[in-house]
Amino acid sequence: MEKSFEPAQIESKWYERWEASGAFQPSGKGEPYCILLPPPNVTGTLHMGHAFQQTVMDMLVRYHRMRGFNTLWQVGTDHAGIATQKIVENQLAVEEKTRHDLGRDAFIERVWTWKEESGSTITNQMRRIGAAADWSRERFTMDEGLSAAVRKVFIDWYRAGLIYRGNRLVNWDPLLGTAVSDLEVNNVERDGHMWSIRYPVAGSDESLVVATTRPETMLGDVAVAVHPEDERYAHLVGKTLRLPLTGREIPVIADDYVDKDFGTGCVKITPAHDFNDYAIGQRHKLPPITIFTLGAKVNDNAPEKYRGLDRYDARKAVLVDLEALGLLVETKPHKLQVPVSQRSDAVIEPMLTDQWFVDLTSDVQTDGRPGGRKAITEPALDAVRSGEIKFVPENWSTTYTQWLDNIQDWCISRQLWWGHRIPAWYDEAGNIFVGEDEADARASASVAPVGTLRQDDDVLDTWFSSALWPFSTLGWPADGPVQNERGEVVANWEQDKIFLPSAVLVTGFDIIFFWVARMVMATKYFTGQIPFREVYINAIVRDAEGQKMSKSKGNTLDPLDLIDGIALEPLVEKSTRSLLIPQVRAKVEKRIRKDYPDGIPAIGTDALRFTFAALASYSRTINFDIKRAEGYKAFCNKLWNAARFVLMNLPEGEIAAPVDGPVTEAERWIITRLKYTLDYVEQHFVSYRFDQLAQALYEFVWNEYCDWFLELSKPALNGDDAAAAASTRHTLLVVLESVLRALHPVIPFITEEIWRELPVRSSLSAKNRPASMPDSSKEPLILECNYPRPNDYVADDTATAEIEWFKAVLSGIRRIRSEMNIPPGKAIPLLLADGDSGDRTRVAKFATQIAFLARTEAPQWIGAGADEPAAAAAVVGTLRVLIPLAGLIDLAAEKARLAKEIGRIEVEIKKCEGKLGNASFVANAPAEVVAQERQRINDWNTTLGALREQAQKLG
Repeated sequence: MEKSFEPAQIESKWYERWEASGAFQPSGKGEPYCILLPPPNVTGTLHMGHAFQQTVMDMLVRYHRMRGFNTLWQVGTDHAGIATQKIVENQLAVEEKTRHDLGRDAFIERVWTWKEESGSTITNQMRRIGAAADWSRERFTMDEGLSAAVRKVFIDWYRAGLIYRGNRLVNWDPLLGTAVSDLEVNNVERDGHMWSIRYPVAGSDESLVVATTRPETMLGDVAVAVHPEDERYAHLVGKTLRLPLTGREIPVIADDYVDKDFGTGCVKITPAHDFNDYAIGQRHKLPPITIFTLGAKVNDNAPEKYRGLDRYDARKAVLVDLEALGLLVETKPHKLQVPVSQRSDAVIEPMLTDQWFVDLTSDVQTDGRPGGRKAITEPALDAVRSGEIKFVPENWSTTYTQWLDNIQDWCISRQLWWGHRIPAWYDEAGNIFVGEDEADARASASVAPVGTLRQDDDVLDTWFSSALWPFSTLGWPADGPVQNERGEVVANWEQDKIFLPSAVLVTGFDIIFFWVARMVMATKYFTGQIPFREVYINAIVRDAEGQKMSKSKGNTLDPLDLIDGIALEPLVEKSTRSLLIPQVRAKVEKRIRKDYPDGIPAIGTDALRFTFAALASYSRTINFDIKRAEGYKAFCNKLWNAARFVLMNLPEGEIAAPVDGPVTEAERWIITRLKYTLDYVEQHFVSYRFDQLAQALYEFVWNEYCDWFLELSKPALNGDDAAAAASTRHTLLVVLESVLRALHPVIPFITEEIWRELPVRSSLSAKNRPASMPDSSKEPLILECNYPRPNDYVADDTATAEIEWFKAVLSGIRRIRSEMNIPPGKAIPLLLADGDSGDRTRVAKFATQIAFLARTEAPQWIGAGADEPAAAAAVVGTLRVLIPLAGLIDLAAEKARLAKEIGRIEVEIKKCEGKLGNASFVANAPAEVVAQERQRINDWNTTLGALREQAQKLG
């Protein structure tokens, strides 16, 4: 092995070997285990959220593959209708062209060209973080196979009466010219105004005052609403108002929606441009009036003087005219939430347009068939309520069910060219014909078309195609193999449906509504199965201070920059791939320079992955600190150096196992600790507590194997007992090899590299290779070996108790050395007092090891009643370990040290007493936890008494 751990050299060679070996593909044997990658946008690049989420998925995939499961990580990308079309349209703008200059077919061809050239960026970046995905089955939501699934679902739901076309209010992006989903809208707080406007009562001197943040929309008002119990306006309900500037009269209506204690208690109702108003309009059968064009300019439904004005220019004109008429009562500053398009930064306009919808709310259709609530929504609700699908953490199931309980029909059409074009045609009379193609649409129609047919120009929402991801990626609805454009088989429904349902979906809480619920709906309807058994909701990654990462704040991190390092002389574009805006780069540089004047050193993929694992709790958010990642790089270094120590202490040739098992108690202790650690790891994989899993492995490797067992092995390796030396070498190797397999799902690159260096690799790989893995005659990979199981190892609790005592004695002596500044190489006298017969037996057994590892003279017992020299003391149970002060230690310093230690133990006792004094804790905590606390307080009190006695002896 190389002297130092260099991540870049290791990572650059292993991934290509893994992928080429076929190790990422399903074995065809064992219980099926599948994870679906939430398909990233084909336009995207890897960000911290992706890297975190994909690390979690990769750990699960590698773990289950090593457990012998028939494992599939199904990957692919989403065509990202709006984002992709916008990229290509921006390219055309540079050429001073629009998509209309090319025409639909040529534009679509241009998009496909862009996709082939640039659409694999994020999948290549996934390889950098070690994703063990089956790339041979990679899918794209615009693949022919997936497109066939989209057409079938649309047609089947349409013919079942579950898809309809209607004129309804939607989020409209006036810049992109399309409806957008709620997920593509950000509510941004902005400074605005609240304007109070007087509406005269027709035929009266009375008036009502309404307050609005959008005065221009009054041109489309159809009513003013008051609360039914508001006595101030009860006499006006049913009367009409003269709508200023329009010449129209509108009614005063009563509706419970109005808050009578807010403002004036009067609300203007504009159903065509506000979602709440639309609902009120529906209840009161008020005809909506649309006053904007699709480009957000005032249309012909408004008075002539405002027509053609942009909505914000119209606002200015309306306010000027209202003031001139004396109807503008008040203007005051007001903070408001403004809906802004994620894609274009345009302010969203609620707009009444003709769109396609999936019925998710009706119980029964007019012809008696089950409506969308019965056919689609309720089965998706039942899947979670029954426990068939479980959320982790469980509280997210409430978010899921509450949304489905209050769901609205789903707008699935988008006014774009890039995407799945809606398979619907219109004749000259406006009749709709739906089918696989025009011929099928004609043949399936119940009426003869009038004149020629014209296909709908709209495409389907990308969430529609991604809702089919759990089964369309497996080949549904094709009868046989599905091939990609290169003629390679990527799916076969008859064979691959064993992967449905998948084991777990790893995703963020922000798409529970838009994707998770819709996958359950579609999969239950078309296959009769749930899409996945569990949904693990991963946390959102924030910066070290808990702030949301954003380019404007300059706190965005690129995971590949962390892996490769960031140079700051100068901070160039290639080293900050995601931060191409100069102002943003300057902010990032300023933040980095504060803690890293010379730039961020390369952390490596394994350290980044371990950081993500260590942070992956049930929290809603996690704070990512670069310094913590540096700590896990130190962990990788520690593992590397431990492996070098083991290899340097191995003889040439085969390392034979001792016939009767491990010879020394230290060996039996480390194997016991390994067994218990693996038990914790198994539990945490099941519960998705990756933070606790990482902590258990970290503690075992760093503290127990590297810090303790390597030290405890030295007396045997350097002693005269050949059997103990040989056995210790074998245990060093076997535990290291087991640890590498245990760590592999978390840190795959370094574990593969070290494992390849082990002299027992070939024999162990044959022994540990699962039956479901490929031919064992080929060059083995650690990924193709069994994950170590607790039952593979034998616990020895007696040996463990002996070694824990030994560790406590050594730690006590070393703590005195450290705190009293005694040189590490100086041999010191060691006195022992009190204790019991067990302590005397243990001292006799470990005397040589104590002297060797603690650099002491042979231990001497002080008899009961004998005079004791002034000494520094450590206490192990009732045993006092004494280091004489004469010539070594300052008496005052030792008194101070004892006082500090006594204070620390008193704090620990108070903690225990606080817990045991809490009736709720005693009543609700597991019995073994309560018993452990009681034992802890007993042990602390014993130690405290011995320390106080020692302090008293020193005066």
